[in-house]
Amino acid sequence: MSGQTLLELEAVTKQFALGRREAVHAVTDVSLRVERGETLGLVGESGCGKSTLARLIMRLYTPTSGRVRFDGVDVGASRGAALKALRRDMAMVFQDPYASLNPRRTVFDIVAEPLRVHRLAHGSALRARVTEQLDRVGLSAEHARRYPHEFSGGQRQRIGIARALATAPRLLICDEPVSALDVSIQAQVLNLLRDLQAELGLTIVFIAHDLGVVRHVADRVAVMYLGRIVEVATVDELFAAPSHPYTAALLAAVPVPDQAIARARLADETVLEGDVPSPINPPPGCHFHPRCRYRSTDCETLTPAMRVVGRAVACHHPLTQPATPPV
Repeated sequence: MSGQTLLELEAVTKQFALGRREAVHAVTDVSLRVERGETLGLVGESGCGKSTLARLIMRLYTPTSGRVRFDGVDVGASRGAALKALRRDMAMVFQDPYASLNPRRTVFDIVAEPLRVHRLAHGSALRARVTEQLDRVGLSAEHARRYPHEFSGGQRQRIGIARALATAPRLLICDEPVSALDVSIQAQVLNLLRDLQAELGLTIVFIAHDLGVVRHVADRVAVMYLGRIVEVATVDELFAAPSHPYTAALLAAVPVPDQAIARARLADETVLEGDVPSPINPPPGCHFHPRCRYRSTDCETLTPAMRVVGRAVACHHPLTQPATPPV
């Protein structure tokens, strides 16, 4: 990691209106910084707002409030050629390798499309760039003539990665890129991403619900619950001593081969009870308090402050003390 901020989110909020009075509170007051060359893991239960946050970074959604800055540039304020240049520097790998590729187009056309859109190559140079990208992800030039249905899931995801890297982006957002793949193929794709990061100097935001995967690829981890970031820490800090009760519960839910440990967890205080509240009507104060055994009156009424960098936790009663003071 370089210690220089490439991506910064400042109090980003996104609500989807359901009518005049109701809205889905998808993302609420999220502040994050991602350094050049690092991998930030973003974890949480399904529906917590991870993918929405990714689309806000990519400017596929416009924030209801707050700002997204890429290399100091306000993404939301960019228009026309400036926005197009920003999007050349940011790319996304999607969760489903079956749905994210156009079945009517050849692999060549799929990988060449961003190069054509941004007018980065044409003719023989375009063919050379596509061949280079396919080779980079472990495919050959002969694959360029085929269609997506002729490939396995792992190969399709490699095509998606080749397409994402075609414009030489500096930021790669991976939205659960291995969750639809077999376990053995997951390892291959994860190793590929790690090798590409080292080769190209990529900065990666890696979204996942599998903490084992995140531990393998990430430098830092941000934990999300019901639209809010509740903890940010290095991988070693998070797995050694989680500060937020929700983080502890996520770690306790990771499957283990030892049946004795698994049975002990059933009676452990970290096991969550109840359902995730509705994002249409989230609880006041700390969103996690209805499911937290440590809740107090403050938790029910006051939103806990979030520290922005380093070890950070948004909790009135953290299990461990964060290393950085409140901002």
